[in-house]
Amino acid sequence: MSRGSSAGFDRHITIFSPEGRVYQVEYAFKAINSTNLTAVAVKGVDTAVIAIQKRVPDTLLFISYDDEKGPEVYRVDPAGYYRGMKGVAVGVKQVPATSFLEKKIKKKADLTSTESIELAIEALQSSLGIDVRSKDLEVVVVSKDNTKFTKLTNDQVEHHLNQIANRD
Repeated sequence: MSRGSSAGFDRHITIFSPEGRVYQVEYAFKAINSTNLTAVAVKGVDTAVIAIQKRVPDTLLFISYDDEKGPEVYRVDPAGYYRGMKGVAVGVKQVPATSFLEKKIKKKADLTSTESIELAIEALQSSLGIDVRSKDLEVVVVSKDNTKFTKLTNDQVEHHLNQIANRD
C-alpha cells in the first residue's frame, strides 16, 4: 500500500521526510504567496517603514524602534527564522520588490525618513507594475521622533506619491 511521497511526513512540523524536507514549513512558505499581496519594509537612519496594499487580511508588524539600535526591520519566515534587514519584501511579488530594493539601497544606504518612506512606496509600486493610489496603500512608520507606530494619512501618502512621480 503506497501513501504517496509525503507518507505522513506532512502531519508534524518536527519530522523530516526521507529527502530531508519538512513539509509543514514548505506549506507555510507557499501560504505567504497565496494571498496575492506584497508588503515592503525599509530601514533608514532614524526611520523604519512598511508599505502594504490595503487589502492585506493580517497585520504584518516586522518593524520596530529600539532606543539603543535605532529603527529595525526584520524578516520572519514561517520556520521561525528571523534576521535584521535594510530592506525586505514578502508576498507574491517579493522577488521584483527585493531586487528593486537591493539596487536602490546599494546606491544609498543611509536613507532619511522621507527617502525611506518613498523607497518603500516606490518598491511596492514598481513590483506591482502599476501606478498605485494613496487609498490603495497603507504605510506605517516608526522613527526616532515617534517610536509608536504611525499610519500615514491618505494625504501624506499622496504627497509621497507625487514626490516620486515628480522625481521621475
